[in-house]
Amino acid sequence: MQIRKAAVALLPLCFHIALGQSATKIAMVTVESRSLSRTVPLTAELTPFLQTDIEARVPGYVEKVFVDRGSKVRRGQLLIALSAPEMSSQTSASEATLHQAEADIAQAKAAAAGAASTYERLLEAAKTPGAVAGNELIQAQKQKEAAEAVVQARDASAKAASSQLHSTQEMQAYLRVTAPFDGIITERLVHPGTMVATGSHQALLRLQQTSRLRLVVPIPETYVGNLTRGKQVTFHVPAHPGKNYSGTIARIPESLDTQSRSMMVELDVLNGDGSLSPGMYPTVDWPVSSGDNLLFVPSSSVVTTTERTFVITSVNGRAHWVDVRKGPGSGEQIAIRGDLSAGQSVVKQATDEIREGTPLR
Repeated sequence: MQIRKAAVALLPLCFHIALGQSATKIAMVTVESRSLSRTVPLTAELTPFLQTDIEARVPGYVEKVFVDRGSKVRRGQLLIALSAPEMSSQTSASEATLHQAEADIAQAKAAAAGAASTYERLLEAAKTPGAVAGNELIQAQKQKEAAEAVVQARDASAKAASSQLHSTQEMQAYLRVTAPFDGIITERLVHPGTMVATGSHQALLRLQQTSRLRLVVPIPETYVGNLTRGKQVTFHVPAHPGKNYSGTIARIPESLDTQSRSMMVELDVLNGDGSLSPGMYPTVDWPVSSGDNLLFVPSSSVVTTTERTFVITSVNGRAHWVDVRKGPGSGEQIAIRGDLSAGQSVVKQATDEIREGTPLR
């Protein structure tokens, strides 16, 4: 009776041992083969798409400034009016010279018409023998040719006077300083009464186009192998946390900076809402591709101990440790290198407690 009770007491223990020797139910995943697509953070700089220091084309005094820092301007808009009284005098003198040249032309044409009429009458009279001396006819012809030459000379003088007047008027128009393109005035450097001179590179205003910006990204030499014009790239700025912006790769210089070993690639950025400003230093999520396909498994499938790094596969229904080397991560997966192939199954939640040869189900 006591022996029977002891046998009954041992039954549960034997049952658990039997279960321990049976195959363990394990979740498996498939090894994937794909190229690595990831992003690396790169610090870039926003610059105006167009920028210029506006200078005076002619010397003069600043009479009035119509804009100030922060003013939005349109192309052709009047920004500064300069004053140069001597230029008005030059314009008046040029006009007077032109009027005199035109009067001279009228007088020369009248004289030429008279000489031509005299010559024509003598030529007609010369048809009657003995009516006109031959020398008189020759003199009339020469007078006609001389009068025509005077007309041509006066006409050339009038054209020169007209050209001089046009040039003076153009110079006087430069007293009106206008915007060369749409943009925002970011610096005002003069005030009324300031004397400005040409050739001194004295800036009056600074104008920047900010509705469209250039995003200059220094791309390390490692990542320049897959640059593509027209590709969209996202970035963000500290001034607007949580907001993503995008730019389009537009200009690739195809040359590396010898100091930084990077390529200064430019992206076009539309700034319709005006939330971006030149001089900002955005962080760009630069896309990087490995090119060749890599093997990927969940990060939980890779076991790292003090002795080795491995994944667990199933060979004839039993656990088999395969040594691997870790590569870059991609989300919840990680790239590995080892004696594996795409489509092969590995344990999803691997641990070193699943010993070599353990039955798997």
